[in-house]
Amino acid sequence: MAGQPLAGRIIAITRPAGQADALCATLAALGAEPLRFPLLTVAPVDDPAPLQAMAGQLADYSMVFFVSPNAVRHALDVMLPVAPWPSAVAVATVGRGSQAVLAERGFQGVIAPEQGFDSESVLALPAFQPAAVAGRRILILRGDGGRDLLGQTLIERGARVDYLTCYHRSGPATDPAPLLASARAGRLSALTITSSEGLGYLRALPGAEALLDLPLFVPHPRIAERAGETGFSRVIVTEAGDSGLVAGLVAHFAPRNHNTYPG
Repeated sequence: MAGQPLAGRIIAITRPAGQADALCATLAALGAEPLRFPLLTVAPVDDPAPLQAMAGQLADYSMVFFVSPNAVRHALDVMLPVAPWPSAVAVATVGRGSQAVLAERGFQGVIAPEQGFDSESVLALPAFQPAAVAGRRILILRGDGGRDLLGQTLIERGARVDYLTCYHRSGPATDPAPLLASARAGRLSALTITSSEGLGYLRALPGAEALLDLPLFVPHPRIAERAGETGFSRVIVTEAGDSGLVAGLVAHFAPRNHNTYPG
């Protein structure tokens, strides 16, 4: 159908609950049937006191780095009611999703890469070079766990780095039976994964073998490489963000050539 290049396609969306509405709406408008299966369960920290205390200490830092949209939401929801953001403290992040959430909260001039959208791209920015960070205090707001490349490299470059956990992550709380049944019946058209952590939870599902031959859309070569290592045979790397994922899905299912990461 004209204007609906994804008509009849059932596409699994695995972002956390509450963070997939816009993507699902876009896919539905293109004719797809989004099948939601959140692979990550995101929750606030049990004790907000450290975040509340940090709200009054932000002026001691040269920069605050938010690792994800979840970090922005969960940190600012606690911190901004306690104290306003100090205007002299720079704000940085890694991806377009985090930039969008920061813009919604009124932050301008956010430091972020224009491409790549990973720790390596952040560390290549002028604001993160040794001459810029040596002797400076930098606060990294994050969930529990995650990569330590950014903080460790900043320490090696002479920065004083503190971490503060502002949300917790755990595995899926949703019953995987509908997802797996759709795959086994041949109805599921594609999977989407936006993090290596989510990929790990997907692969650990009992019966995940039913998913391995489906097209798997990911936004980063690092995730694609990991997916190939864990048995997924049809991995497609898209551009970052909702627009990149949607464009990748449309390109794949349209009658044209597409690139698949060798799994």
